[in-house]
Amino acid sequence: MEPNTREGGSTTAADEHVVFRARALTKIYQVGEVEVHALRGVDLELHPGELVVLLGPSGSGKSTLLNILGGLDTATSGEVRYRDRVLTEASERELTQYRRHHVGFVFQFYNLIPSLTAKENVAVVTEIARDPMKPEDALARVGLSDRLDHFPAQLSGGQQQRVAIARAIAKNPAVLLCDEPTGALDSATGIVVLEVLDRINRELGTTTAVITHNADIASMADRVIHLTDGRIGQVIVNETKKSPSELRW
Repeated sequence: MEPNTREGGSTTAADEHVVFRARALTKIYQVGEVEVHALRGVDLELHPGELVVLLGPSGSGKSTLLNILGGLDTATSGEVRYRDRVLTEASERELTQYRRHHVGFVFQFYNLIPSLTAKENVAVVTEIARDPMKPEDALARVGLSDRLDHFPAQLSGGQQQRVAIARAIAKNPAVLLCDEPTGALDSATGIVVLEVLDRINRELGTTTAVITHNADIASMADRVIHLTDGRIGQVIVNETKKSPSELRW
């Protein structure tokens, strides 16, 4: 377990044990004549192999922060490093390569291709990855070995989300970024999905960040980072984590 964190998200861990480091990160969107401050000077560090929950209400900046860490969006000011790479100075081509080879994404909506089977949806990623799993192996890790040849319409919502997770992990990413992965699911199905994410984190050592507005999910994390109005307020270390099967909401 990593050391306790101080207010605002800085840590006492040595710099070499940092996967992501954000400093004074801001993001401003122009909506007509109005400036929307999505992030207001965020300092953040994420560490190898940890499972972090980013918790906060809608509009708190969670998705914006995750998208910048994942190279899907760019900051207005400040710096983001992924290990020794300065993402905030990267070109679009460099960000594309970074996303392709280092990051797996899981979103609230599954974004599966309807005309492809589960196996084929995963193969879309493995065909362009450097050191991928076999699609069958990725689907086995999420408990879907018996659904390889099923199309999305033949799968439940929870099964489709597990296919999406298999697709994300099939390229063996160092980082898994999940934006409301249970948001479209009922609690029982959501817990199954969280069990998969927890197992992937433990078995593969993938640094995992999960966005949620659901405070009950926070107790399964190594750390909980609370965001409000574009700022990180409280950072809590869970000395004793719950397993997803113990969660209720």
